[in-house]
Amino acid sequence: MRVAVVGAGAIGAYMGACLHRAGADVSLIARGDNLAALRAHGVRVLSPRGDFQVRPYATDDPAEIGAVDHVILGLKAYSYATCGPLVQPLLKEETSIVAAQNGIPWWYFHGLRGPHEDHRIEAVDPGGAVSRVLPPHRAIGCVVYAATELDAPGVVRHREGTRFSIGEPDGSGSQRCREFSDAMVAGGLKCPVEDDVRRDVWIKLMGNVAFNPISALTGATLAGMCRHEGVRELVTAMMRETLDIANALGCHPDIAIERRLAGAERTGEHKTSTLQDLERGKPLELAAMLTAVVELADLVGANAPTLRTINALGDLLGRRLAPREPAAAVPTPRE
Repeated sequence: MRVAVVGAGAIGAYMGACLHRAGADVSLIARGDNLAALRAHGVRVLSPRGDFQVRPYATDDPAEIGAVDHVILGLKAYSYATCGPLVQPLLKEETSIVAAQNGIPWWYFHGLRGPHEDHRIEAVDPGGAVSRVLPPHRAIGCVVYAATELDAPGVVRHREGTRFSIGEPDGSGSQRCREFSDAMVAGGLKCPVEDDVRRDVWIKLMGNVAFNPISALTGATLAGMCRHEGVRELVTAMMRETLDIANALGCHPDIAIERRLAGAERTGEHKTSTLQDLERGKPLELAAMLTAVVELADLVGANAPTLRTINALGDLLGRRLAPREPAAAVPTPRE
């Protein structure tokens, strides 16, 4: 099985390293200091489950790799529309695209029977730009429950979690999903093939939709937000509104809000990825995590007043930061 990781940041490099360890033919696409380290030393994974080091092929030119069976997208969602030059050389007719992203994916309504089948979500697929680069029929949904970060170029620190839930947008149990899952499991990861991966999308989103924008607006950690009475109530309201939207769309994630809050509080003084991006002067990945949810509220006629308020504040923050953002044409890996 041939796999290419586009955006070998912390998540992408971790997935690639585990697959390589299992015997898959893995190539990593990276740039700058990270690429130099990957070429010189490979990927070093530091994990409470045991450290290891592997040497997959690394390049900044996907043409050197050619067509593969699976492309793993380890990029920020806002980079998808501009990643065509990195992805196109890797595709053959049956190549799948496994998008390890946060928030509502661009393929959300693809293959979903009902009144909104194939509806395009503007916040995550503006003008269809993402679908033109990443055709939804190629997509395998992937929800990441692992916490990783880059300690240094080529060095991934795995903190917790090994689950990567995957599934076809149309709910079918495809051979390509089973193949990818088997390889991930052989590499020491959990990779269940879900019959409704959208449930996992909403479960993961329950935290992202509230904690990520509020952390960027306040500078607070997960524990800090959970321990502040007023903010805890705000987060609860955002989660409740999010569940209402999911239910109106026919998806019923099995999750208790208090349990989700307790889990976040146990994580401790951890900074969300959005707060980390803010501190590094990077664009904020709020379109997929919040703006798309507000757009879905409009679609189903939900009020969602708290989500709309925080989304407006997050949008204002993003616009204020716009002059500091790196060029959008340069794809950004998830770290």
